[in-house]
Amino acid sequence: MTFAISAFLAVFLLIASGGFLLFYREVMLKRISEAINPPRKREQNLKGVVQQAKSSIGDLMQSVENLLPKSEKEVSITRTRLTRAGFRDESAVRIFYGSKVVIPILLAALVLVTGVSKYSPLFVYVLALALGFMGPDFWLGRKIKKRQRKINKGLPDVLDLLVICMEAGLSLDQATSRTVDELTQSQPEICDELGIVVLEQRAGRARSDAWKNMAERTGVESLRALVSMLVQTEQFGTSIAKMLRVHSETMRTQRIQMIEELASKTSVKLVFPLVLFIFPALFLVTLGPAGIVMVESFHQLSK
Repeated sequence: MTFAISAFLAVFLLIASGGFLLFYREVMLKRISEAINPPRKREQNLKGVVQQAKSSIGDLMQSVENLLPKSEKEVSITRTRLTRAGFRDESAVRIFYGSKVVIPILLAALVLVTGVSKYSPLFVYVLALALGFMGPDFWLGRKIKKRQRKINKGLPDVLDLLVICMEAGLSLDQATSRTVDELTQSQPEICDELGIVVLEQRAGRARSDAWKNMAERTGVESLRALVSMLVQTEQFGTSIAKMLRVHSETMRTQRIQMIEELASKTSVKLVFPLVLFIFPALFLVTLGPAGIVMVESFHQLSK
């Protein structure tokens, strides 16, 4: 009797567990996946907050930028400059023009709160408004030059990797895609531009047009020379890998010459600090004691 009850309970537990597995399999798989890969709710919430703040800032700047009169030509030039600085979002133009309105107001309010305007109110307020209005332009210009400098600095490394990939048997398009994957961490600026070239070629645009667009987007002279040489090489049917190697060596030679030029200018630039700061101190140290002795001697003679 005991054996029969035990067997019945065992069979019942097996059937119940099988039914549980059949009916609740998806729930169990979901719980197991959540245990192995826990959901990043905090990061998602943070990302949502950042996107919401970005959208609210964009809406605020859109309402503010309408106060500033501007033409279509000026907007086009500003969009080109923002693209060269790496800002391709649609809200970048609105934020830029909105900052040209908000920053002068903030600087004027800062002048009013700090009480600096009591010395010369008209001059201080005009200076604050002018700096606030022209500040975003200066910042954008520095951002463009910094990004162009980084692109120009990383171009020889990109060309070397392109040459290696092409000599290994890849085409120029495949080598460009592989270069973007390999150098994204070390050279993010130029890899970003090359990634756009890869996407344009996958969308059906001609290779020469995609590379010309990259040269126009960045405004870097070395890239424009590279694109012109690439187009000529493709037209005449010569080796692209050899051309890239020669261009990379030329760029490195130009960089060495530029560094040597800057080093030769250092001696001339040091003349002004020497004359203004170091020589007066040397004269004071060397001639000071003699001058003190002479003054004391004249005092003794006058007595």
